[in-house]
Amino acid sequence: MIIELSHRVTEGMTTYPSIPGPVMGVHLSREDSRDLYAPGTEFHIGVVTLAANTGTYVDTPYHRYPDGADLTRVPLEKLADLPGLVVRARGGGRAVVLDRSLDVRGRAVLIDTGWDRHFGTDAYADGHPYLAPESAAWLAEQGAALVGIDSLNVDDTPPRGERPAHTILLGAGIPVVEHLTGLEALPGDGFRFHAAPPMIAGMGSFPVRAYAVVPG
Repeated sequence: MIIELSHRVTEGMTTYPSIPGPVMGVHLSREDSRDLYAPGTEFHIGVVTLAANTGTYVDTPYHRYPDGADLTRVPLEKLADLPGLVVRARGGGRAVVLDRSLDVRGRAVLIDTGWDRHFGTDAYADGHPYLAPESAAWLAEQGAALVGIDSLNVDDTPPRGERPAHTILLGAGIPVVEHLTGLEALPGDGFRFHAAPPMIAGMGSFPVRAYAVVPG
C-alpha cells in the first residue's frame, strides 16, 4: 500500500508566511499545439514559478551551509527507500522531545504532531510544534538518515531566531523534510519512506512527492 504524505501545490498557495505562492502558466496550449502536430494530436506544456520552499519540501545541507551538498549531491540513499519510524507527538507541548530508547540509526524519523490540519490557514504559523534542539543533537549522534515533521518548521521560528535543528541536522548531512501530511495513516514502523527531489544544481531546498510504502 502506498500512502501519500505530501500537500498539493496549487496556484497562489501559502506554505510559509512571506514566501510567495506559486504562479502557474502555459508555455504551449493545447490549441496552439495543434498547428505543430498531425490532426488529432495535441499537447500541453505548462510553466510554474515557485519558491523552493513550497508545499512539502526537502532541505539539504546547502540550504544552511554554503559548502553543503545541494540537491544534486545528496545521494538517493538518504532520500528514498528508507526504513521509516513515526514518532507520535500530539498534545505534548510545542517542543518535541524524543524518547532516547528509540532505534533511529539509518531511518527516516517522521514526527507526527497533527499540525498539518492547520495547513493553508493563519493558524499554521502560530505556535507550531518543533523538534527540541537536544533531540536534534541526539538524532545526529545516533545516525538518523532523514528527519521529517508535519508542521511549519523543524525549528521554532521567532523573528531573527536561531535555527538549531537545521544547524545540527544539516550540519550532520541529514536531510530535513518539512510540511508533511497524513502521518497518522502510517504504522509506527515497518514501512519505507521516499522523498526525492529533482537534481537541480545550486539549490538547497525543493518540493518533493513524499510517500510511504506499507507492506500489505
